[in-house]
Amino acid sequence: MNTTQTIPKKTAVKEPFPIALLSLTVGSFAIGMTEFVIMGLLPNVADDLHVSISAAGQLITAYAMGVAIGAPILTLMTQRIPQKKLLCLLMILFILGNGISVFAPNYAVLMAARILTALTHGTFFGVGAVIAAGLVRPEKRAGAISIMMAGLTIANIVGVPLGTFVGQQLGWRASFGAIALMGVIALGGILLFVPHLRQEQQTGAAQQIRALLRPKLMLFLLIGALGNTSLFAVFTYIAPLLQQITGFAEHSVTWILVIFGFGVTLGNMAGGRLADWKLMPSLLGLYLMVAVVLGIFTFTIQSPVLAIITIFFWGFVSFGVMPGLQVRIMSLAKAAPALASTASHSAGNLGNAAGAFIGGLVINHMGLSSLPWVGSLIVTLALAIGAVSYVQEKKQSDNGRLT
Repeated sequence: MNTTQTIPKKTAVKEPFPIALLSLTVGSFAIGMTEFVIMGLLPNVADDLHVSISAAGQLITAYAMGVAIGAPILTLMTQRIPQKKLLCLLMILFILGNGISVFAPNYAVLMAARILTALTHGTFFGVGAVIAAGLVRPEKRAGAISIMMAGLTIANIVGVPLGTFVGQQLGWRASFGAIALMGVIALGGILLFVPHLRQEQQTGAAQQIRALLRPKLMLFLLIGALGNTSLFAVFTYIAPLLQQITGFAEHSVTWILVIFGFGVTLGNMAGGRLADWKLMPSLLGLYLMVAVVLGIFTFTIQSPVLAIITIFFWGFVSFGVMPGLQVRIMSLAKAAPALASTASHSAGNLGNAAGAFIGGLVINHMGLSSLPWVGSLIVTLALAIGAVSYVQEKKQSDNGRLT
């Protein structure tokens, strides 16, 4: 028995699937960069295009709205296109959007380019997850999907700080040029290494939509959206926060984003383990921690050392929520997992858009320093909804046992 188990593992290592997965990871990395890098460059973009910080922040709002609205629609409209061909088309659109960003002469053109790029985001991850799962044996699917999704985490640790540094040294347009180049590399990898996979028969659009509109599933999509609203209400404006309130120099923001990225990575890993241990209690506990950490950030933002420590833990707990939330959403949408996966990204990006918008309002009416405690209030609402849902489930479960 032991020998028969080790032989398949060795042969699996020799298969070319890791290279194909790496191509998907590079695409995920590039998309993560284009979504997040602008946060470290908001002051540069605002100065160059002669707009306010809050107006520049709406470039993030527009991107997030493009993902939130475009991803489910594109997923349903393109479900009959062969998956490899669809990924290639999405990457071409991604490269085009970032290329336009490099040469955008004004705010309106940059806004349009951001929306164009955003249309590729959610569908890429939805289709990419299906392809990643099809590249390996059934018992390896979760690991394959996690390898693809690792691109987003790596983008936070390496890509965003590097892109911020490039943008500060060579101008923000150079950052988008680098992202477009990453898109070209990802496209080449997909063309060369991702095989043509047999496409499973698709469930009808009406059935998928009905599965998605289950009240409990919609509730958890709302919780995810509120969590991201809290995150992006603060993180969108992290550069001006650190420069204008904490007193950091512009070049220091890059390294602080690296620290945040390490917190994100460790939180993702820990969150997955906690979710496997006890899903809902760990999910609610992490949301509580996010609210507490943001409340503390209201005060530590005044101290450079304490601000850096708080930012690390904020990244840890904020992204620790993600694996458990994804597991919960997928478990509630067995009839339409691809659409649910895409909808999860859409809900998250709807939260991103709302966060950037709310953050801009807070800056205009209450000032930068109010962002952390407003973020804490928003995530507390997500916690309250999740707690009520959990208590109701426990009651129903207990009643079921009694009967």
